[in-house]
Amino acid sequence: MKIGWRGALGIILSAACLYFAFRGIAFAKVLENLRHANLGLLLLSVVVATCTFPLRALRWRPILDPIAPNLPFTPLFSATVIGMMINNVALLRAGEVARAYALSRSTPRVTFPAAFASLAVDRVFDVIVVFGLMFLAMLDPAFPPEAQVMGRSVSSWALKGVVLVGVLVVAMYLVVLLPERILALYESVARRIAPKLEARGRAAIVAIIHGMSILRTPGRLAAVLGWTVAHWLCNALAFWLAFRAFGITTPMSSALFLQGLVAIGVAAPQGPGFFGVFELFGQAGLGLYGVPSDLAVSWAITYHVLTYIPVNVIGAYYFLRTGLSMGEIGTVEKVDEPSAAAV
Repeated sequence: MKIGWRGALGIILSAACLYFAFRGIAFAKVLENLRHANLGLLLLSVVVATCTFPLRALRWRPILDPIAPNLPFTPLFSATVIGMMINNVALLRAGEVARAYALSRSTPRVTFPAAFASLAVDRVFDVIVVFGLMFLAMLDPAFPPEAQVMGRSVSSWALKGVVLVGVLVVAMYLVVLLPERILALYESVARRIAPKLEARGRAAIVAIIHGMSILRTPGRLAAVLGWTVAHWLCNALAFWLAFRAFGITTPMSSALFLQGLVAIGVAAPQGPGFFGVFELFGQAGLGLYGVPSDLAVSWAITYHVLTYIPVNVIGAYYFLRTGLSMGEIGTVEKVDEPSAAAV
């Protein structure tokens, strides 16, 4: 896979974030903090963090139910960890393509366009839940009332976040309630701007509409929402356990707030594994709670490295077992339009 200008920009941004995260931090102090950390709690936090991947796979099943009901857990899990592993070692979110392709390759009932489009539904629910939990954390009396992020009050960021979540929810229901109009609008715009991409885009939108149809089924909607909440509460618990391992005594709500802040940071282009951005935003988020910079960075880099290992090992195991290759994933460009349209 070629790096390209976006990949190069991501690497530069990651390097810059690492520089600013560690600027003024004595490496000896980081090592001292690590020596005093509770190893048992650190390992427990890694186990809990790794549990988020089966939860994400379980959440994927009801999203795909309108396309392929009752998919078995194993192909969903293997595709999920393969995607996460490749996101950790490759540029430009290549793991998203790999995740969809791995599932479509092992499960003929799910075409690549349908699997890839389902990830858009996956991400929309992530945004709604992770920011919803973040805003709940801001209501905790323990949250610093005068806290600022990038020169702006947290309350102003919270307001923007509430608006964003509201817009996403409205957009989801528009897709479900007015699918024909959404398709007609897309086709009229695509014919004028990029007619060659019209059919491919239409197939993807059709798959997204089918994925969003979970909003019409209360049971599936509750399942997707429930698994999403479980995933992010589990992730926050892993953060909090690692906090305790380093003697950071902030409340559980600080982990809910911090994972939302990190989610904002990792949305930007960056190098593989989100190194740099995670450390910088982790330092900034814990700094709002009065945690010293050296301790916050010690937590961030240690937690990041330790949780980086299991998913990469598991993902690499399934990657090799299924016979995939990076070259094969890099050539996944054509959409099976008839199959996607029939979904």
